[in-house]
Amino acid sequence: MKKIHLSRLAMWSAACAFSALTLNSSLAQQSNAAASQSGLQPLPPVVVNQPEARRRATVAPRRTPRAIRSAAASRAPVAKRDAPFVENPRGAIQGYVANRSMAGTKTNTPINETPQSISVIGAEQIRDQKPSRFDQILSYTPGVVGGTFGNDVRNDWFLIRGFKSNDNSTFLDGMQLFSTSYATWKLQPFNLERVEVLRGPSAILYGGSSPSGIVNAVSKMPPAEPIRYIEAGVDNYGNSYVGFDIGGPVAMAPENGKLSTRLVGRFQGGDTQTDYTQDNNFFIAPSLTWKPDADTSFTLLASASQNNTRGQNFLPYVGSVVDAPFGRIGTSIFTSEPSIDTFRRTQEMVGYQFERNLSDNVTFRQNARYAHVDVKYSTLYGFGYATTPAAANMTRFNFLAQNGADQATLDNQLEYRFNTGAFSHTALFGLDLKHYSIDDLQKFSFGTPINLVNPVYTPTAEASGPFRDVTLSQKQVGFYMQDQIKLDRFTLVLSGRNDWVSTNNDNHAGAGQSRDDSKFSGRAGLIYNFDNGLAPYVSYATSYNPVVGLNGTTLQLPETGQQTEVGVKFQPVGFDGHFGVALFDLKRQNVLTTDPLNPLRSIQNGEVTSRGLELEAVANLAPGFKVVGSFTTYNIFVSKDLDPTLVGTVPTATPKQLASGWADYTFQEGALRGFGFGGGVRYVGASFANTANTLPVPSRVLGDAAVHYEWQNWRLALNVSNLTDEIYVATCSQAEACFYGDRRRVTASVGYKW
Repeated sequence: MKKIHLSRLAMWSAACAFSALTLNSSLAQQSNAAASQSGLQPLPPVVVNQPEARRRATVAPRRTPRAIRSAAASRAPVAKRDAPFVENPRGAIQGYVANRSMAGTKTNTPINETPQSISVIGAEQIRDQKPSRFDQILSYTPGVVGGTFGNDVRNDWFLIRGFKSNDNSTFLDGMQLFSTSYATWKLQPFNLERVEVLRGPSAILYGGSSPSGIVNAVSKMPPAEPIRYIEAGVDNYGNSYVGFDIGGPVAMAPENGKLSTRLVGRFQGGDTQTDYTQDNNFFIAPSLTWKPDADTSFTLLASASQNNTRGQNFLPYVGSVVDAPFGRIGTSIFTSEPSIDTFRRTQEMVGYQFERNLSDNVTFRQNARYAHVDVKYSTLYGFGYATTPAAANMTRFNFLAQNGADQATLDNQLEYRFNTGAFSHTALFGLDLKHYSIDDLQKFSFGTPINLVNPVYTPTAEASGPFRDVTLSQKQVGFYMQDQIKLDRFTLVLSGRNDWVSTNNDNHAGAGQSRDDSKFSGRAGLIYNFDNGLAPYVSYATSYNPVVGLNGTTLQLPETGQQTEVGVKFQPVGFDGHFGVALFDLKRQNVLTTDPLNPLRSIQNGEVTSRGLELEAVANLAPGFKVVGSFTTYNIFVSKDLDPTLVGTVPTATPKQLASGWADYTFQEGALRGFGFGGGVRYVGASFANTANTLPVPSRVLGDAAVHYEWQNWRLALNVSNLTDEIYVATCSQAEACFYGDRRRVTASVGYKW
């Protein structure tokens, strides 16, 4: 394993420096806080960095010298706090409704003018629903299934349009957080301003990713107005936390521009629904934004976190999904050994976002990040019954993984806005570079069985038998171009990209390998915006995903994909909300298939097809009244496989229907002013535990509820997930690997701002 780098020490030093700067600015602002100590105020406040107003003329006008502009700005009247909300596509949204996003085009584009399915979950919805993990944020989003590994607190798992996507389609601030083997990343819901789900092939702009789409988490950024917020809470398992969010502008001389900072952190520890398993983690995320003038912005983002927990139970189908002779396995059982079982992750990131308006028509952006993660995972995992289910003895394998991964990303964008006759163009030229490497050491040995009715734990040594010892690395260079062409109410989006990829396997136990690949991918989408808010669209896109992984001892081939999508978006005039309908036909190609003549050998010539319908509705119906709803149904099946008996079957752990709805209301007037409540229902359809589709995993209906009260600077809340305490199996990846879902969780919290 790699030792701690000097760069990681620098990250911790930067975190301390940013913390001091943020806290000092906060103390300097406290004298202004007394005036806001009375009256009802929502917590935490919605703070938006409003973009500087710019003229977009074909020929840039003569610019006023910066010194004169600064002097004029200092004499300008101070804007009122109740100014109309202006949405920043990389910032907060009002209520539950987002109107703009950069996810689909990498430019500031209305969602209703983007010919692709986009859903946005804002910080207010995250606060109201209080998810305990990142994948739970996606529970009310069409086309997405979160928590597909059950009540696993180690990692976040989700499917998009039926395809596993958490490993290669998790993005933070527009840049990928790729994971393979056990070197996974952890995102913190408390540190997110919004989460954007872009469904359908997106590699044209983002590089290697699943053809199903991406999930882009947007970090909280330094605010233009002061924020001072602290929150504490505890759940029914005794897992408690304290979080804080402090930041605001720092006083500077006018000629030095504007500086603002932010410090977000959270400390959490305590038990979970599984015996011997705690969920202990902390993170701290300092950030800084400097705007030397109206045309330039530089934001520095850093974070450090540590997670300590234990592995997930691998349970047999008989005894979890259906009764065994002894009944059902308990949901709290711990099937590993407390003496050795551990999952420990240490993660650090540092990066920046730079934007410069070169003229009224040209903008340059550069985003960069370096991230490092270390994971140690030691466990005994189950693999079916040792003899018969009646004996209740489960076979266990002893496993150890030590992973260290580094990822560096640089994305350069040049946006050029111009006209050609009746056509207006927003052209984008991009060059991104990625480098990923992982030291992957794994060990394996046979363990002793454990009784699932009366487990007895015995001190055990960690696995010692060598299984894998490799260093995998991949370099990717991508050049992309895009043109958003507008003619009256038509918008045509044309995108193209070529990737050059070099992948290397340094096998420490044998001969190494390398391969070079290159591929073009493209997208064409057309949308028409009627005056009444109706916007039908059609799009076609291809996808390219260079896999970082091994097929046995051989480097895997890149995967490809293609999709056709037609849909309608509707944003009624005068209505604060929107509706969406999407029909799609999606194919994932070069999928691993098992050789029927050699079950230990896999070949990449398979194909899986997903065809479906998605419905979405989100609205701020009235002051304090917010709703979201979704419905998804698709036909996902194996369309090509070496085993002809599998063609037409549904992949394991893949439900085909989803539905959800959530509403939250807060009284605005009268004696109940500040009191609110919310609730939701989630339906996840049936899936299968084996490739032959003979072992069904039942569907489930789960309810959630919330009660909250805001008074002056306080916010009290009680959130309940899985209200009826439904006991269910989330999925089974095979008959020997089934995973219980989350039991009822009751979380009480109190927040205060000053």
